[in-house]
Amino acid sequence: MPVLARFVTAPLVVDVRRGALKELAQVLADQRISTSGRVAIAVGPTYGPIVQNTFEHGLVDADWFTVDGGTINTAIRLVDQIKQQRYDAIVGIGGGTVLDVTKFAAARLGLPMVAVATSLAHDGIGSPISTLDNDAGRGSYGVPAPIAVVVDLDLIAQAPPRSVRSGIGEIVSNLSAIADWEAAHAAHGEEIDGLAVSLARTSAQAVANHPGGIADEVFLATLAEGLVLSGISMVVAGTSRPSSGACHEISHAIDLLHPERRAFHGEQVGLGAAFAWYLRGDEAAFATTVDCLYRHGLPVRPAELGFGLEEFGEVVAYAPQTRPGRITILEESALTPEGIAKAVADFDDQVSTRIS
Repeated sequence: MPVLARFVTAPLVVDVRRGALKELAQVLADQRISTSGRVAIAVGPTYGPIVQNTFEHGLVDADWFTVDGGTINTAIRLVDQIKQQRYDAIVGIGGGTVLDVTKFAAARLGLPMVAVATSLAHDGIGSPISTLDNDAGRGSYGVPAPIAVVVDLDLIAQAPPRSVRSGIGEIVSNLSAIADWEAAHAAHGEEIDGLAVSLARTSAQAVANHPGGIADEVFLATLAEGLVLSGISMVVAGTSRPSSGACHEISHAIDLLHPERRAFHGEQVGLGAAFAWYLRGDEAAFATTVDCLYRHGLPVRPAELGFGLEEFGEVVAYAPQTRPGRITILEESALTPEGIAKAVADFDDQVSTRIS
């Protein structure tokens, strides 16, 4: 009997532990990513100088570049700077903005990219997507996933607590995204990938059901590993479907309609996931999501994102336009303006009752 299998692109290294950053040069050499240490390192303006001190006696042949902002123009500027020299790889050390810019630059230059996360705000750590601001607002760009992922828990512990909470909202929203994907498969025959679903669901459940909090090192490791697996699930699927459904449509609508009031991405998709579970009428999943968000200090009502109910209703109405062709509970519900207003008000009441 023939043995049939498929090849899945995955990072050569996933290193989640305390002190991992100090051994980056060894990781690059051991995995033959860069035996010479001749790499371009992109860092943010805030933590860049601090991180650079870590390599005072290592990676001496590396060149350092500062990423200031998460725009497409910033990424292209980084490309222009790096292409002046020859490098084995590009290393991004920072939060989501730095990693997204670095992934895009690496794709343009045809170089492998190493992601070193200093925060856990979203699943871009290991994903094949760069989210960058552009002239039209904000866009998602397909790129090769990182060849290696390093998460230093010492750095994560120093990150703003809000950024870590954002990662919780991001990963928990996977469960809602999967529900959208499965419903589109059942009702419309959309192709679904079981392995991608398993990776995205398992990582989300591990975080949602974990008893720890953001001050707990074991919880942080679980969150970091979950975000990496969530990124890999998108590589497996060849689409963002395992982690992006109605929850992300609502977040994209906020970004486009109210860019001046953008919250952390994970805060927006977490609330979007709770609203999506309300629309589905799944009381158990709704309760689980709201309880998890509330326990970790994430927004659970529109007002906590700075929106009145009427404003949030406008966001919900616009959300399907952000991903034309993608079927989620928002498209399937086909709510009228009056129906949206009623749903938003009822959702707010149910959340208030749940957390009171």
